[in-house]
Amino acid sequence: MNAPIKQNQANILNRLYDMKRKQLEHALQQGYSLRCQVLEAEAEAISNALKSVR
Repeated sequence: MNAPIKQNQANILNRLYDMKRKQLEHALQQGYSLRCQVLEAEAEAISNALKSVR
């Protein structure tokens, strides 16, 4: 895969990860434990995808 495409994917994944962390912070403040677990798993999956792109 060429560098511009990888960079674009990394940028998108970074934004998704940031959004997911904000959702997680909000869910933690609200005390939604099941939602927190789901959001944590989603954030981890995004992080793993980001690592594979780099």
